Amino acid sequence: MVGRDSVEPHSPSAGYIARMEHRAVPCAPSGYFVRCVYSAEWNSAGRTDYKSVFGFWLYVLSEMRQNHSMTAFDLHHEDCVAGMQALPASIVDLVVTSPPYNLGIRYSKFSDRADRAGYLHWCKTWAAEIARLLKADGSFFSMSVHLLPIRCFHTRSCWSCVTYSLWQNTIHWIKSISIEEKNGRIVSRGHFKPISSRRFLNDCHEYVFHFTKSGRVEIDRLALGVPYQDKSNIARWSHTSGRDRRCRGNTWFIPYETIQSRAKERPHPATFPVELAEWCIKLHGVSRVDTMLDPFLGIGNSAIAAKICGVSRFIGFEIDEGYLAETRRRIG
Repeated sequence: MVGRDSVEPHSPSAGYIARMEHRAVPCAPSGYFVRCVYSAEWNSAGRTDYKSVFGFWLYVLSEMRQNHSMTAFDLHHEDCVAGMQALPASIVDLVVTSPPYNLGIRYSKFSDRADRAGYLHWCKTWAAEIARLLKADGSFFSMSVHLLPIRCFHTRSCWSCVTYSLWQNTIHWIKSISIEEKNGRIVSRGHFKPISSRRFLNDCHEYVFHFTKSGRVEIDRLALGVPYQDKSNIARWSHTSGRDRRCRGNTWFIPYETIQSRAKERPHPATFPVELAEWCIKLHGVSRVDTMLDPFLGIGNSAIAAKICGVSRFIGFEIDEGYLAETRRRIG
């Protein structure tokens, strides 16, 4: 068996190995790689030794299990404001969360119906604690179905003074989309919650707001990169450095997984996909995330994402003991 570095850099097998590793550990920190045990060589017919490929994947799974076990979980059955106030300042690299939207969602232990002024005051309270805990080069990603947080918080006189944070990026999380192709065929992908209305459209997306303390925090744009559709752009633009990879942009198509029973498979009325939290981690930069926080843990999708990406420490708060128990079950 051979290591990755012992494969000729321009051989077909080297490229194959690289693709296999990328798929196996897509969230691996910078400088980390799976030691390749794939020793198959391309023969004259272009075939490979699939027994060796199978062996490689067994090794990858072993490495991934070891990587996952590295995350230390610090989960609290507690109100997030009180819990965050007990933590020292500037200890968190990344926050990924979805706070209650005040839309009347039926949580088991939280009333999602507050008057506007009370809801905004509460938002400012927990947001101020997040800003206190966030490091100078940290990132805070918050999901929302509307622009209310931006309209109310994002001004120099309000948002910056209350939370000491600035709005850096807006990401559109696309849950469902329908595209009409040139031949007239309509392709639909994803899931949405239909509404019966003569005034409103079905809501097929949410916002993900990215806040930082300075508004100038560098991110890993190519961590979520995609190939160029027009390959001539690779040579045309100098910033590509010859790579077939560009910034994905701020529209992320991440559909929910199809489920048969919400009570058994998704026992929470307002979750986001694990992959969405993974992408936030990648965008900030996996190697830069030592401590991650979710003050509204729910059933722990952000915690699972942290485990997948090998985040060293994850802190979560949840007031519902049932949701917290489900989180503990899911992270093992």
